[in-house]
Amino acid sequence: MTVQTLTIVTDDGVRLAVEVYGPESAPVLLLSNSLGTTMAMWDPQLADLSARYRVVRHDGRGQGQSTCPPGAASMDRLGRDALTVLDALGAARAHFCGLSMGGMVGQWLATHAPERLLRLVLANTSACMAPAAAWQARLEGVLSHGMGPLAQASLERWFTPAFLAAEPEQAEWIRQMLLANDPQGYAACCAAIRDMDQRRTAALNTVPTLVIAGQADPATSVADAQFLVDAAGDARLVTLPAAHLSNVECPQQFTQAVIDHLG
Repeated sequence: MTVQTLTIVTDDGVRLAVEVYGPESAPVLLLSNSLGTTMAMWDPQLADLSARYRVVRHDGRGQGQSTCPPGAASMDRLGRDALTVLDALGAARAHFCGLSMGGMVGQWLATHAPERLLRLVLANTSACMAPAAAWQARLEGVLSHGMGPLAQASLERWFTPAFLAAEPEQAEWIRQMLLANDPQGYAACCAAIRDMDQRRTAALNTVPTLVIAGQADPATSVADAQFLVDAAGDARLVTLPAAHLSNVECPQQFTQAVIDHLG
């Protein structure tokens, strides 16, 4: 599989690590990952999606190989980062698939730049992740104690007990991804989620949308997903027998749902 590796610089000087796969003539599909992971979280989908689309994936600011200035990020900033990636690649319009924080970026794009989207996939995400105090406590904990204490607790929320027992290597792969985070970058994105509330603008989404929910997801519930479906003008719901990282826990079902939606 041929990959093009790029560094794209945003208007505030952040260097975004980007990879591009698939035929140049195919429709662009931008993938956006969850808080605390790198673009590698999309590995289970990469071969199938890049056979059909020009797949673009990137590390969000402060995650993986992408840089981040000190202080808080915002959902507006993360959304504009996604547009910067599309602009740099000359992609006037693209499909978008985001999971968790990536899905929050997708919601922002649907209301602030719908003309840039073809079809949208919002996976394991929510329009609001209250209470804000919990996110403040999380970012303060990471800044004080590093990623170690958070990593194991995240695994227990991101995957079902059955998956953790059956796929310890996959779980360890994600744990190492979490441990490798720069606490400052992780905290910056925590602040973006802390300050986000997209419930009032959810009804502005008229992009054809697939919402994917994990039936056992304690972080972003099926009810959170149903809210996004009900608010949008053209959306449908698929639930998978998974917790939060449904693309890792149910890779084939997740990938097929995305392909079916994008067409």
